[in-house]
Amino acid sequence: MTRFALTIEFDGGPFMGLQRQDHGPSVQQAVEDAALAITGEQVILHSAGRTDSGVHALAMRSHFDLEKLFDPFRLMEGLNAKLRPDPVAVTACEVVADDWHARFSCVGRRYRYLIRNRRAPLTLTRGREWLVTRPLDAKAMHRAAQHLVGHHDFTTFRSAHCQAADPVKSLDRLDVRREGEMVIVEADARSFLHHQVRSMVGTLAMVGLGRWREEQVAQALAARDRQQLGHNAPPDGLYFLAAIYPDD
Repeated sequence: MTRFALTIEFDGGPFMGLQRQDHGPSVQQAVEDAALAITGEQVILHSAGRTDSGVHALAMRSHFDLEKLFDPFRLMEGLNAKLRPDPVAVTACEVVADDWHARFSCVGRRYRYLIRNRRAPLTLTRGREWLVTRPLDAKAMHRAAQHLVGHHDFTTFRSAHCQAADPVKSLDRLDVRREGEMVIVEADARSFLHHQVRSMVGTLAMVGLGRWREEQVAQALAARDRQQLGHNAPPDGLYFLAAIYPDD
């Protein structure tokens, strides 16, 4: 068996999420079907993260095993040919050690959330950004975000459907910055709870709009109560940005 590591970019709009679903199309199914068409082998795609319906990825790291030996470049080209017209692309492919695992070897994950802050509706980036039409104070959002950095119980920022055994996570970085009409939020952690990034962004937006005081974010965190959440941002603006491994 040979293990192939893939870097995958995708638009999450047409999919029910990355993981294979019984009730609709998934990125995993698209890649596995493409691999079957090329190799004749039924593979299982393992990925560094799980993304919800509508969430995108710029560099998701994944892997699968093949009995036959393929040139990584030719395998990547074949996968991309079979993936069309789905908005999924394999941007890199390499052979890795048998004990390398896209999920379990990963020591860090990075997400980016894009907010378009303007009055005009979205056109070219509809479905790929969150449009907020009232002015946002990005500096206040960044200050409020620092209350969430560190080792905490993130129950308030966790989906009711989250399957994680423990709501305690270590958030290494949560930065908010403005670039023109864009407000960009980036989060780094070893792992995240279901909806954690979207919940944090939505709550920080409440601060940016002046509806919440900065210290209310800390109070919501301390409450450990989903009912104290400010707002859950839509999936449109969320991107899986990078997976970090020990040798990176």
